[in-house]
Amino acid sequence: MRPLKPYRSLTAALLPACLLIGCAVGPNYSAPPTAAVGASGAYRTTAAPADAVDLTVWWRQLNDPLLTDLIGRATAANLDIAVSQARLRQARESLIQARASLFPSLTGSAGITQNASVAPESSIGAGAFSVVTGGNSSSTQLSVGPTVSWQVDIFGGVRRSVEAARANAEVAEFNLAGVRTSAAGEVATNYIDARLAQARLAIARDTLKNQDDNLQIARWRVQAGLTSSTDVEQARAQRAQTAATIPLLESSFASAVNRLGVLTGQAPGALRETMEKVEPIPRGPDAVAVGIPADTLRQRPDVRAAERSLAAATAQIGVAQAQLYPSLSINGSLDATASRIGGLSQFGAGSLFAGLTQTIFDAGRLRSEVRSARAGADSALATYKQTVLGGLEDVENAMQALNSAEARQVALAEALDASNNATLLARSQYRVGLTDFLTLLQSEQSLLSARDSLASAQSDQALALVQLYLALGGGWRPTAPESIGSPS
Repeated sequence: MRPLKPYRSLTAALLPACLLIGCAVGPNYSAPPTAAVGASGAYRTTAAPADAVDLTVWWRQLNDPLLTDLIGRATAANLDIAVSQARLRQARESLIQARASLFPSLTGSAGITQNASVAPESSIGAGAFSVVTGGNSSSTQLSVGPTVSWQVDIFGGVRRSVEAARANAEVAEFNLAGVRTSAAGEVATNYIDARLAQARLAIARDTLKNQDDNLQIARWRVQAGLTSSTDVEQARAQRAQTAATIPLLESSFASAVNRLGVLTGQAPGALRETMEKVEPIPRGPDAVAVGIPADTLRQRPDVRAAERSLAAATAQIGVAQAQLYPSLSINGSLDATASRIGGLSQFGAGSLFAGLTQTIFDAGRLRSEVRSARAGADSALATYKQTVLGGLEDVENAMQALNSAEARQVALAEALDASNNATLLARSQYRVGLTDFLTLLQSEQSLLSARDSLASAQSDQALALVQLYLALGGGWRPTAPESIGSPS
């Protein structure tokens, strides 16, 4: 095909405009420094020195194989994760669509035209009637040709939209990581709740057996005339109150197990047999190395998602500003026509059109869009700062809860030991009539409370440990900073 010489001058005229491509209006994004969001200091609450933990699999620190298995099932089958995965795919396709706007679009067309004509030869007319005779002729014409159109991105509006789409895709990636982290945390929380319910059930049933013995002793003493029937009624009342707690504890256990089933993508009761075997409340390491606030910013998916949302909002300012400037569009086409297919190999005509368009009056709509985009970026910045501070607060609160639970366990262990000794002494003294039943009743109640409180403190420690791992950003593997923009 021969070059179209008439368009050389037009190409030369457009060359300066095309050279402008590479500059983009709008602010260039840079992640806010940690000092700008009040995250430059260290945590007030510090953990004892400990080896660094692989936060991507923090649940293994709880040393419970069944919990590890359940979190693996949840990661593979949780429906919230499936929703986030679909949204990530959508965001990535949106990025592909945005990138496509940088390139020319090529369309092809083909057509066939058939012309027919009637040539009159003779006619005979008689009054209102006429007869026409003649010969017919027809011709067929084939046409084919490509058409190219290109919206030249002189002021970078399209590139800014690609920048925003890339940031939004990374937001979706971090949101997926956040959902996975949340799912792992929810599985661990419900698993600990289920084990606590089992422990409290065991305590209640064990206490119920002791109270049955106390009731029998009281009956024997009444029959022997050693005491009044008041002891029997008090023993009955105490036993009934303990028995009344068992259905509530069974309901708590069933609710936690049902939730675990749903979190792992199964029916609510699917894990009942698996969880029936009584196991202790998980206990992790005594200390966790929390690092520095900057570590939290690098590791928490919600912080990274908020930072990428800020990047997307900043890019939208450039998209809006580019609409204030002229836009250049180039359209070209080549046409070939022939009466047969073999003749279509030669293009006989072509066209090239370039045009500039500029909005002259729009009642302030475009400038309002720029101001709106700036407001959106301000909102995203405030959200990012709030997310950072909230993340640091989560770490502080989890550390405080962990320390508190550990201190409570020390005190409650001592209380349990004392209550157990007092109860044994009171029971033996009551058998031989050296003390009254009220003393035994109070000792039994103190023992039940101490055992139940210690189990709750053990559960609180495990839950605080889970919350600390989640607050530190555990449960996902961060993307390389250079590919996402590190919020440092």
